[in-house]
Amino acid sequence: PQFHPPARIDYMRRMLPASLARASHVITVSESARQDLITHFGHAPERITAIPLGANPAFRPHSAAELAPVLARWGLQAQGYSLYVGTIEPRKNLDRLLDAYETLPEALRARYPLVMAGSPGWRSEHTHARMARAAAAGWLHYLRYVPQADLPALYAGARLFAYPSLYEGFGLPVLEAMASGVPVLTSNVSSLPEVVGGVALSVPPEDTDAITAALARGLHDEAWQLQACSAGIEHARQFTWACCIDRTVQVYAQLAGA
Repeated sequence: PQFHPPARIDYMRRMLPASLARASHVITVSESARQDLITHFGHAPERITAIPLGANPAFRPHSAAELAPVLARWGLQAQGYSLYVGTIEPRKNLDRLLDAYETLPEALRARYPLVMAGSPGWRSEHTHARMARAAAAGWLHYLRYVPQADLPALYAGARLFAYPSLYEGFGLPVLEAMASGVPVLTSNVSSLPEVVGGVALSVPPEDTDAITAALARGLHDEAWQLQACSAGIEHARQFTWACCIDRTVQVYAQLAGA
């Protein structure tokens, strides 16, 4: 609840238990979310199925020729930045990400600035003030909302994708980054270990020093980068929308048959 506006918290507390009571079956996007319903609501495990999401095929490695026109529009160079994609809101742990990035050596921040793409969210005034100071110092670029058509190249051009979120129901951006052939730094909590499958640099999201160390390794360690790129592409192939659809239809068919 500390991550959300009061009106949303009130709505979910009033509506979610009633929705669960009405449902014949519940589909969650991760096993972690499934366990949350069991733990926090006492929902029957046999009435919940976890079906992971998929990555759009547009998220894939790009050639230099494909990257150049899109990155030029945003003033970026391939392999010349770290990337975060998502709404600017408390659950994404962006204040700690900014703290960690600011601790990196100045030369490293200058060579690989942090690029943040996403619309302003709620309870983010302090974060935006931090971002403005970092942008003025020259090591952060805030792109705000990026059109869907530009996102695949924005991902594929990054040297490292940083997503140390405090909680995710699934964490689609880390899957999109892996599918794009980009090394990933993320958290070791909630659904994120399911999605990255040991391929990413995973850190405790409340440990700023661990985030700093992982950022430094992710940007410096070229041997790890090569391994993470290939392993991430291979791992991401397990997550397709076709599989998500098939498994969802199976749940509906079972319910119809019953």
